[in-house]
Amino acid sequence: MEDDSAVRRSIQLILQARGYDVRAFSSGALALADPASVSAACLVTDYRMAGMSGLDLLRGLRAVGWRRPAILITAHRSDYIEKSEGVLFDEILEKPLLDRRLCACVDRATGRA
Repeated sequence: MEDDSAVRRSIQLILQARGYDVRAFSSGALALADPASVSAACLVTDYRMAGMSGLDLLRGLRAVGWRRPAILITAHRSDYIEKSEGVLFDEILEKPLLDRRLCACVDRATGRA
């Protein structure tokens, strides 16, 4: 989940190259509206997006029973976010993203590591 289309597409391509089936959405509302979202093995979401934050998206998924790992991407200081939302997310990655770090986090979250 990333509202910047270039970043969203980049993340999608990186994870697809690693063999992941990726669904990419431009908004949290679209992700929550897709019934397939509740079967996702892992959530990768940006912290700040138009309309709905990554935290709001995760809370919406949790409200319908989704209990899988979640990875937060942010351009903000991770130490601040870890104190406030870190308990909800399995990993917090700061932008700019490093491909190998993103892949390592998703691999751990999905049990591939």
